[in-house]
Amino acid sequence: MNLSELKPPVGQKQKQQRVGQGMGTGRGKFSGRGAKGAKSVSGYSRMRGFEGGQMPLHRRLPKRGFNNIFRKEFAIVNVAALEALAGTSFDAESLLKAGVIHKLKDGLKILGSGELTKKISVKAHIFSESARKKIEAAGGVAEVIGS
Repeated sequence: MNLSELKPPVGQKQKQQRVGQGMGTGRGKFSGRGAKGAKSVSGYSRMRGFEGGQMPLHRRLPKRGFNNIFRKEFAIVNVAALEALAGTSFDAESLLKAGVIHKLKDGLKILGSGELTKKISVKAHIFSESARKKIEAAGGVAEVIGS
């Protein structure tokens, strides 16, 4: 058997019927759709998304809200939680071990809720402005790490 000699079975491949090519073709004038009626040649147009009478997808889906698929979720820790912990140096791994956060997700974010009195050193992906001010006001260091 030679691959160059393979041919489809007789009758499988048929010539495509070209409609609307003139009266001599057998499919002229109305192109096989008839003169009158719902799907006829005279003024037939179907709306985009028509699903045969079924409620179309664009009408079934809710129209409010938006979900950003590129949104990043961060593990959030407030400075009050860091105040309550023992130690002065914190990063994502130490907070995971301490049970303050359960999953790192896309990074660690420090927020400024609560008071901070002790001098601490924190390594996180993002700091809120108030958290950075509170840490530096207490004499600590807020170091941003790349994700």
